[in-house]
Amino acid sequence: MDADDVIDPGAPLTPYRQLAEILQARIARGDWSAGRAIPSEGQLVQEYGLARSTVRRALILLADEGVLFVVPQRGWFVTND
Repeated sequence: MDADDVIDPGAPLTPYRQLAEILQARIARGDWSAGRAIPSEGQLVQEYGLARSTVRRALILLADEGVLFVVPQRGWFVTND
């Protein structure tokens, strides 16, 4: 998916995977540099019109893939890789 894509609820790819791909494309484009925070879960919920659990699932997927890491009570950050 492209960094400027929107979530398509009727697509074969689940919304959380769509969001994960969009966020990964935005990181690759340079919207957020290594070591910098991405928007909060609440901001992503509003921006993409998804449930918080869906946003969190996308973020956890990106953390499992080594793209993001979480700092408790601070937010999600882009890894330094």
